[in-house]
Amino acid sequence: MWILLALKGLIIALVPGAIIYLSRGEDKFKRLAWVTVFLTFDLIVFGAFTRLTDSGLGCPDWPGCYGEANPFLAHDDISAAQSVMPSGPVTVFKAWIEMIHRYLAMAVGVLIIAICVGAIHHWRKNKTSRYHPALPLVLLVFVCIQGAFGAWTVTLKLQPLIVTTHLLLGLSLFALLCWHALRQTVHQTVTVTITKNLKILGAVTFVLVGMQIALGGWVSTNYAALACGGFPLCQSQFMPEMNLEQGYTLWRHLGMTANGEYLPFSALVAINWVHRCFALVVVVAISALVYQTWKIPAFKKLAQGLLIVLILQLISGAVTVQFDWPLAVAVAHNAGAAALVFLLAMLNYRLSLTGQSARTEHSEHNSLT
Repeated sequence: MWILLALKGLIIALVPGAIIYLSRGEDKFKRLAWVTVFLTFDLIVFGAFTRLTDSGLGCPDWPGCYGEANPFLAHDDISAAQSVMPSGPVTVFKAWIEMIHRYLAMAVGVLIIAICVGAIHHWRKNKTSRYHPALPLVLLVFVCIQGAFGAWTVTLKLQPLIVTTHLLLGLSLFALLCWHALRQTVHQTVTVTITKNLKILGAVTFVLVGMQIALGGWVSTNYAALACGGFPLCQSQFMPEMNLEQGYTLWRHLGMTANGEYLPFSALVAINWVHRCFALVVVVAISALVYQTWKIPAFKKLAQGLLIVLILQLISGAVTVQFDWPLAVAVAHNAGAAALVFLLAMLNYRLSLTGQSARTEHSEHNSLT
């Protein structure tokens, strides 16, 4: 089974690999880096779709499905489980969603291995800093840890802390892949003076967005998205009845307290309310960052992108509540979070280069497009 699963991941990875190999231009390593970023973004969005369709236990074992490499071979077991609980966690549809998510994850793993091999190969031939294998090796370690948390997500039956950590590790891996791809790309040297405070603001905003994503993941993994009826108030109140202690007890089973009792509704309200309130902090931070960077020509497009995505995030969050969690909008809200991570990673990378002379190893590189 392991060999069959590995082959599936390899086959999926061969599609973008073939496109890279057959593409024009000499810098195929840069294309590999960006294609891996693109596929990881797709994986994050599909992971959100998997979670939001309650397909995380579509195959209740790991890494296969009832010990098989694909749901076709496990059809009898899946059908038996579905007949017992037609609306339960195991159905044919959910099994395929879960396994496709796993196949995509394996393909990303294969591409990261290819990045490691390519980086080591280029580094031995040419000691150019962008080929230094340290970051690719960190990526490899990250994707292995992410795979372990993917397994625990299933074996620990969607325990909220594990699922939320799985989400955060996925977005952290995405941010590192963005940073690695940006190292392979030419950037114009910014001639204007950038204050240290702006760099700090960029880094702090990145951290705050990460915290908000963690809070949003906690909402999603506890199925608390509709605990606060109405928007912007919660249950028509600014301060509804809440149980913060039980809501933010981290180590517990899904829907249960640490003592094994059913989680009260007030705990779900607390989880949702905190996510909403912290969103205001993130809005202020991103708005301040957009205001400061909009005035700098080299960063204006990034600032515009951040503002657009921020507005779309606020709209999608409100629509999710007002229309009782429509699936497409909820998935788009998760995709928007990943887009914010990408834009902030790019902005912080560009800010880190400010004041440095253009690197000679980038001088002959073209942009990805």
